[in-house]
Amino acid sequence: MVEAGRLHPPRRWRRWLPLLPPVEFGRRRLPLLWLALWLLLWAGATTRGQELHACKESEYHYEYTACNSLGSRWRVAVPHNPGICTGLPDPIKGTECSFSCKAGEFLDMKNQSCKPCAEGTYSLGTGVRFDEWDDLPHGFANLASNLEIDHSFTDSLENCTTSKWVPKGDYIASNTDECTSTLVYAVNLKQSGIVSFEYIYPDSSIVFEFFVQNDQCQPTVEESRWMQTTEKGWETHSVELSRGNNVLYWRTTAFSVWSKTPKPVLVRNIGITGVAYTSECFPCKAGTYTSKSGSSFCRPCPANSFSSKGTTSCHPCEPTMYSDRGSSSCKPRPACTDKDYFYTHTACDTNGETQLMYKWAEPKICSEDLPNAVKLPASGVKTRCPPCNPGFFKTNTSSCEPCPYGSYSNGSGCINCPVGTEPALGFEYKWWNTLPANMETTVLSGISFEYKGMAGWEVAGDHMYTVAGASDNDFMILTLVIPGFSSPQTVMEDTENKEIARITFVFETICTVNCELYFMVGVNSKTNTPVETWVGSKGKQSYTYIIEKNATMSFTWAFQRTAYHEPGRKYTNDVAKLYSINVTNVIDGVASFCRLCALESSGSSCTSCPHGHYIDRGSGSCYSCASNTYLKSHQPYGSQACIPCGPGTKSNEMHSLCYNDCHLSASTQGRTLEYNFSALANSTSFLRGPSFTSKGLKYFHHFNISLCGNNGRKTATCVDNVTDMHILGKEAEFSKLASSYVCQSIIVPSDVMGFKTVVSSQPVSLADRFVGVTTESTLDNITSPADYFPAENGDLPDVIFFYRSSDVTQTCTVGRATAIRMRCDPLKTQSGTLSVPSKCPEGTCDGCTFHFLWETVEACPLCSVDDYHAIISACAGGIQRTTYVWREPKLCAGGIPLPEQKVSICKAMDFWLKVGISAGTCSAILLTVMTCYFWKKNQKLEYKYSKLVMNASAKDSELPAADSCAIMEGEDAEDDLIFTSKNSLFGKIKAFTSKRTSDGFDSVPLKTSSGTTEMDL
Repeated sequence: MVEAGRLHPPRRWRRWLPLLPPVEFGRRRLPLLWLALWLLLWAGATTRGQELHACKESEYHYEYTACNSLGSRWRVAVPHNPGICTGLPDPIKGTECSFSCKAGEFLDMKNQSCKPCAEGTYSLGTGVRFDEWDDLPHGFANLASNLEIDHSFTDSLENCTTSKWVPKGDYIASNTDECTSTLVYAVNLKQSGIVSFEYIYPDSSIVFEFFVQNDQCQPTVEESRWMQTTEKGWETHSVELSRGNNVLYWRTTAFSVWSKTPKPVLVRNIGITGVAYTSECFPCKAGTYTSKSGSSFCRPCPANSFSSKGTTSCHPCEPTMYSDRGSSSCKPRPACTDKDYFYTHTACDTNGETQLMYKWAEPKICSEDLPNAVKLPASGVKTRCPPCNPGFFKTNTSSCEPCPYGSYSNGSGCINCPVGTEPALGFEYKWWNTLPANMETTVLSGISFEYKGMAGWEVAGDHMYTVAGASDNDFMILTLVIPGFSSPQTVMEDTENKEIARITFVFETICTVNCELYFMVGVNSKTNTPVETWVGSKGKQSYTYIIEKNATMSFTWAFQRTAYHEPGRKYTNDVAKLYSINVTNVIDGVASFCRLCALESSGSSCTSCPHGHYIDRGSGSCYSCASNTYLKSHQPYGSQACIPCGPGTKSNEMHSLCYNDCHLSASTQGRTLEYNFSALANSTSFLRGPSFTSKGLKYFHHFNISLCGNNGRKTATCVDNVTDMHILGKEAEFSKLASSYVCQSIIVPSDVMGFKTVVSSQPVSLADRFVGVTTESTLDNITSPADYFPAENGDLPDVIFFYRSSDVTQTCTVGRATAIRMRCDPLKTQSGTLSVPSKCPEGTCDGCTFHFLWETVEACPLCSVDDYHAIISACAGGIQRTTYVWREPKLCAGGIPLPEQKVSICKAMDFWLKVGISAGTCSAILLTVMTCYFWKKNQKLEYKYSKLVMNASAKDSELPAADSCAIMEGEDAEDDLIFTSKNSLFGKIKAFTSKRTSDGFDSVPLKTSSGTTEMDL
């Protein structure tokens, strides 16, 4: 589009331009000082012939000179073709430089007054508008560049030169890869103005910013440069512009690090005011019109009509032709096929019957009169109405009404809840005769991205299905709005219990191409956030979404048959079906059943059990759960509702969850190890990478880990700040936030994007619930393979923390899981190091279970008496020392300290040697004395024996009895035996050897009765 007020000099004049100072026409101004010289040159050129005629009004136009320091200017006449006429009007004083016309008017330079635009034309007064995007308009620059890249990979990087904004006719679309694409427009304002544009920004995987730089190349309005994602069609964004030079930037950068390609940003209808006066009005573009004078815009032609450029009305198409809204021409109607109609059901009549009705898909573009065209099937076939949905009853007019509070129904009549029960409020839709009152359906055009006044989903008895749209790339929208939730009191009191309610739906997609079904969630009328996407045909299946916030929620299903626009309807048979939708704990909902409740003391009405108590099915009384168990808040019936906590965990006071208090006792190899992980309780960040996309975008996998939380409170947080970028030092409420024990997000460094803060996107919770802590490799079907992290020292087992997440995806049907191995490493102090398996650089090998190794001294068990031993020194100077040292390798930390060194009194070695010799000598003497004593005793016994033998021999031979030498009764043997004790030792030995006779007997001296020795034996 030509900018307002800009004119171009005739070709014959251009040879004079190098002789003059720089001259601009329209927006640029001719210096008043050079005006006279310029006119003289022109006059000289006209004096070459006297045949020149007087200039007519059609042969010249008026322009203003540049404004002087007083803010005034002159109006001068400028010929279209110099040298063909003479007698131009004299210059006169022009309007003030601040003068401008209103929108819908133009400045008549002859009278220097504003006049309204004629029919079929429009103007912005002091502005320009860009609404045609078949090509890039004049004055715009389209730039593309790589982000910061690793130059070692430069050869393998894809080129970004083609990643630019692409004109699409009515709008311009951004890039969808990791390149930075910038749309630039420079403008000089004569007065303060406004830039406004319409945009669609559906995907936060793209960073979209709009900002303005002034004469000093400084961006203005820093806070508003980050655009917010859109929810429903086109939205308008406006920014004030200051007088002078302004450079406008629309910049996008996608970071599709996952396989899914983000949706582009769309921009249209860029308008700028404050540029300059406009001396003419612009004709309406083809497909638009204006029938009034003084218009500031043109209206699009309705469907089945067209218009050419600058018309005041639209022309209807021929009956055999058709056109879309805003068309410049008509197209022939194709023959109708079975893809051009759909079926629906009427509301039930008083007889309880419904009629099957066939309707043409809107807008109807096909013709029934062409050869081989199909006709619309006959409507009116009656069938029995399906029953009402649970919680509703059928009235006399066969309509369905909700049952009153305190009752329930299965779709027929309402039944009062029995004593000791209460209605389980919610919505359960499984019969589809009419669209429920809290649901609505529409169609979003895949071409213009505007909502159409037509239904995208239709009821079909036992399911809902998507009907044909105007185009196969239209989005068929179905929205369910829930005003709020009435969750159990125990859930409301427990801030860590995330489940407020849940929505479960059963669906199916039947597709021949890559259709997509989106499920989106909106909170308090804010932007719908895509939660899950299914691509292609999917069999009948169920999906459950956990609702974690008590607010007005909107749930949206959007189905697109194909992302590519083609004329006609080719894929109408590609459909999405919804069989049932069930939402629990809904405010002002209905009940399909009654659940047990706790009874008041009177036994007539329900009351709430205290937290941590279950309801006995028999008596309706409340009983406390056992210690170290947690309660199913939504099904607190019977003792089995109290679920034991996992190993190493205990329940909180409310019995709503189990947690670990950062302490653990583990038995291994006959020894009990005590652990204290309190130093690791705070949230710890861990960056894995960097990684690079094919276009050179550097990003990191950012993990935030809160090992044991704060008494069950999850302290790890990951955010999505793409649409909430802010200046450092100012708070921002992030649109998407994940709080858990372990979470993950994608981080693009600030030095890469050129932002004042890092870009964090796509936060995901990996650990919502504590499963347990153990030294075993498997717990609750979660396995942490030992070969993922080989251990160099196997003397001490790893402690493994196990978690689960409730986020269910197509790949992870039971949610995600996380296992963190805590390994003792005394050399890694404080928080140590975190790592992921070498074979799974993103932390997961299957996309569902994440594995981490945390090596730190804080993972070592507390030191005990088994971890040290004593070393006793030699006795030196009468002193002996006992020193205690840690066993090597030392695999403990904290706990008990080493005992102090002990000092004791001791005796030296020479002292004990003397004592030993003395003791030996005494023992030898004692042994000698004892030997002599027993020898003497032996001699006495020999004597007695000999005496007995002699007596016995005397009796046998009857010899006369000798003088009695026997020991008489009462005699002492010691007195009878004569010892030569007075002899020397040598003499005794000699006497002992000489007393034995030749016959072999010993000679024994005997005493007579007189006491003398008379004979020897």
